[in-house]
Amino acid sequence: MGLLSRKKTNTAQSSSQPAQAPPPISAPLPSSHQQQQPPSISTTDYSSAKKYPPSTGSGGAYAAQQQPSPPRSPVEAGYAHHGKQQSQSYRPQSSNSQNRAGGGGGGYGGGQDYGYGANGSSYAQERGYGDVEGKLGNLGINGGGNGNGAQGSADQMSVDTDMADGSNGQYGGNGGGLTDFTFIRTLGTGSFGRVHLVRSQHNGRSYAIKVLSKERVVKMKQVEHTNSEREMLERVRHPFLVNLWGTFKDSKNLYMVMDFVAGGELFSLLRKSQRFPDPVAKFFAAEVALALDYLHSLDIIYRDLKPENILLGADGHVKITDFGFAKHVPDITWTLCGTPDYLAPEIVQSRGYNKSVDWYALGVLMFEMLAGYPPFFTEDSNPMRLYEKIISGKIRYPAYFTPEAKDLLKSLLTTDITKRFGNLANGSRDIFGHVWFQEVDWERLYRKEIPAPYVPKVEGDWDASNFDAYPEVDLSEYGSSGPDPHGHLFPLF
Repeated sequence: MGLLSRKKTNTAQSSSQPAQAPPPISAPLPSSHQQQQPPSISTTDYSSAKKYPPSTGSGGAYAAQQQPSPPRSPVEAGYAHHGKQQSQSYRPQSSNSQNRAGGGGGGYGGGQDYGYGANGSSYAQERGYGDVEGKLGNLGINGGGNGNGAQGSADQMSVDTDMADGSNGQYGGNGGGLTDFTFIRTLGTGSFGRVHLVRSQHNGRSYAIKVLSKERVVKMKQVEHTNSEREMLERVRHPFLVNLWGTFKDSKNLYMVMDFVAGGELFSLLRKSQRFPDPVAKFFAAEVALALDYLHSLDIIYRDLKPENILLGADGHVKITDFGFAKHVPDITWTLCGTPDYLAPEIVQSRGYNKSVDWYALGVLMFEMLAGYPPFFTEDSNPMRLYEKIISGKIRYPAYFTPEAKDLLKSLLTTDITKRFGNLANGSRDIFGHVWFQEVDWERLYRKEIPAPYVPKVEGDWDASNFDAYPEVDLSEYGSSGPDPHGHLFPLF
């Protein structure tokens, strides 16, 4: 569920100043940012090449090939670089856009605001950590104190013990709740609640628990989306998607128990790096593409792809989070939702749309990873300017983009859905078989046999240093056993 989105940063540049390109990933930071060095990202070959085996929803592995193209002036798509690290957010603020913030722009966070362009509030706020994500295994449920003042048991515990790989064990027990966990620290906050790093009293492992206030979810009319996320997460099992393994509730809150994914957001890595070399962007795009293809094989449209909703595991592989907009759609749907920069033109125009909007969003993600800014970025605070650019489909590609990348991007970002890759007769095979992905060994990537180009610094199971620090709260209201006027609205918890 989407949370705080990106904050607008004034990158306007005087016409008298020459345009400057974002420095390459290895460039030193300005002195004011020396305390946070750019991450070390490998751009070397990861494996021998192997073309895509055409099988829907199957995995694979990507072998990156070094692309030493030097950056050139990319003052394109309304972007002007000030010669400083683009570490802040830059999505345009707008009084006409709905607040997508439920507490963070992706990653870990405790709430979500769904919909777009509906209530006149600004969606572009300071970035936080959004919805929870992760693949959760072996979470035991038994008695015990939580060490942080959250006492009382939940009304109900719903668990999924059908583990995808069978390697992480099962829940222990049929009931349980907060007393089965030790609360360690907050990972993210949101308008609906927050996410905590916790330790299972049963097996001693670290997990993330997202806590959502029923009252706030109801007040913001997000009951349907909250239940939908619960339903979607229960259905999916994929190495690059968050998997939900348990939920419970008390009279005031909903609890979703998930893996603690320690590497932080892809968004944070991209902001620190400013942009990714071609093979690095290719690695992440390939893993995301496998996840989207899997969802589509289940007739699920994701509808909220962006760097904030992609977390990195301790091994550097991706985990897509935030299923608040995910929907089972065998054919078409008309719901207006998503993050403005990533909306396909047919969504902006309130036309019916299908799964191809996710492939369009993959194109936006690819562009943003390669350039450091989205293809239709604009400094104009009027959101209509952004939407006009999206509808026009006119994109200026930086000169340092490879011909192969540009070719795939043009096929993904086309406004004509009858020509968009992923929506043609060959389906996703047009994407997986494209020349830009020719170094990909999809099966090995699916099995995570290809080392990631960037491995986050994670020291131990409890290292949350890749996430922002948040003030802690009194947990005494967790586990409440009082009247529950909203309990019937959340039958899946």
